[in-house]
Amino acid sequence: MNFETVAFLLFVAIFFVLLTGYPVALILGGLSVLAGIIFVPDFLDFLPLRIMGTIQNYVLLAVPLFVFMGLTLEKSGIAEELLRSMGVMFGKMRGGLALSVVIIGTLLAASTGIVGATVIAMGLISLPIMIKKGYSVPLATGIIVSSGTLGQIIPPSVILVLLGSVLNVPVGDLFKAALVPGLLLVLAYIIYIIAFAFVYPDKAPALPDDEIKAFRSDNFYTKLLKSFLFPMVLIIAVLGVIFSGMASPTEAAAVGAMGALILTFLQKKLSWTLLKNVSVETTHLTSMVFLILIGATTFSLVFRGLGGDRILVEMIEGQNLSPNQFLLLVMIVVFVAGFFIDFIEIIFIIVPIVAPIFAKFQMDPLWIGILLALNLQTSFLTPPFGFALFYLKGVAPPEVKTTDIYRGVVPFILIQILILSLVILLPGLLFYK
Repeated sequence: MNFETVAFLLFVAIFFVLLTGYPVALILGGLSVLAGIIFVPDFLDFLPLRIMGTIQNYVLLAVPLFVFMGLTLEKSGIAEELLRSMGVMFGKMRGGLALSVVIIGTLLAASTGIVGATVIAMGLISLPIMIKKGYSVPLATGIIVSSGTLGQIIPPSVILVLLGSVLNVPVGDLFKAALVPGLLLVLAYIIYIIAFAFVYPDKAPALPDDEIKAFRSDNFYTKLLKSFLFPMVLIIAVLGVIFSGMASPTEAAAVGAMGALILTFLQKKLSWTLLKNVSVETTHLTSMVFLILIGATTFSLVFRGLGGDRILVEMIEGQNLSPNQFLLLVMIVVFVAGFFIDFIEIIFIIVPIVAPIFAKFQMDPLWIGILLALNLQTSFLTPPFGFALFYLKGVAPPEVKTTDIYRGVVPFILIQILILSLVILLPGLLFYK
C-alpha cells in the first residue's frame, strides 16, 4: 500500500470514527500515532518538538482568559440583569423584546464569545417571557439561537484566536477585520425583526404599558445604567487596547478576565463559590481545546509525513480548479462538517490542510479567516445537527417543539448566507486597518 492511499484512508477513518462520539483528541492522536508507527516512524521523532512548539504559542494563552471572562459574566448574573432591563427599555416597540435579545446577544458575544453559555442563558431567561407575551415561538427561538452564535464572529472571539494561530495571521488584525461583518449581521437581524413585526404585529407584540410602568417604578434607570454600562466598559477596554495597539490580544484577554472579576465585585456577586466554579469550568474547556490541539498537531505531522498535503495540492491542480472554485469547495466542506463536529476540530483538522493551497493561490489569509468564521457560525444554526439548536432545545419549555426551532432559524440562516456572500464578493467591507 503506497503512502498516498494511507494518507487518504487516515483522513477518512478519522472523520468516520468522529461520528461515534469517542473523544476527538484521542481519535486524532491515537489513529495518527498508529499510522505513524507503521508507515513513517522517523517522523514521530519530531512530534515532541512540534507539540511543545504549538503549546508554547503565546497567542493561545488568550483562550483560557477569554473563556474565564465570559463564564464570570454569565455565572455572576450580570448578563441576566442586562437582558431584563433592555427588554423593558424596548418594550413599547412591536418586536421590542426580540430587538433586546439581539442587542444582548451582541453584547454577550463581545464579552463572552461562548456560544453554548450564551444560548442557554438567553433561552432560560428570555424564551419563557417571549412566549408568555404572545410572541411567535419560531420567531423567538430563531432569534435566540442566531443571536447566541454571534460570539463566533464578533470580537473578541475564541474562534478568531484559534483561526489566527492556525492561519498564522495576527489575531488583532482578525479582530479588526471581523468587526464590520459582525455588525452587518446584527443590523440585518434587526431589520428582519422590524419588518416581521410590521407584517405580523400579533406575533411580535409590544409590552403592556402597565407592565412597563411597574418595572420602571423601581430605580429602572439606575439598574439599566449599571447593567449596560459595566459590560460596555469591559468591551471597550478589551477591544480598545487591541485596536489602539496598546496591548496584544493575549494581554487584552488578561485585562478582560480581571475586568470581569472587578465588575462582579462591584455588583456584590463575587464569592469563593463563583470563583471556584468559573475556574473549574475554564480549566475543563481549556484542557479540551489544548488536548484537541495536541491530537491535531499529531495528525498534521503524520499526514504531511505520508505526503497527504502534497497529494491534496496535486489533486486540486489536476482538477484545474480556479481559486474561487476551490474557495467554494472548502466553504461547502466546512459547512457540512459543521453539522457533525465542533468548530475546534474543524479549525485544527481541515484548516491546516487547505491553508497551504490558499497560500499557493495567493489568497489573503485574513479574508479566508473571516469567511471561515462566518461559515462556522452558520453551521451552528443549520438543522438538523446545528449545535446551537440542541443547546436551546435542552432548556426550552416543553411546549416548544424541535420543528418550531428548525422553522424559526431558517430566515436567520438565509441572512447569514447573504452576509457571507457579501464578504466574498465585496472584501472591501472588511476593516483591515
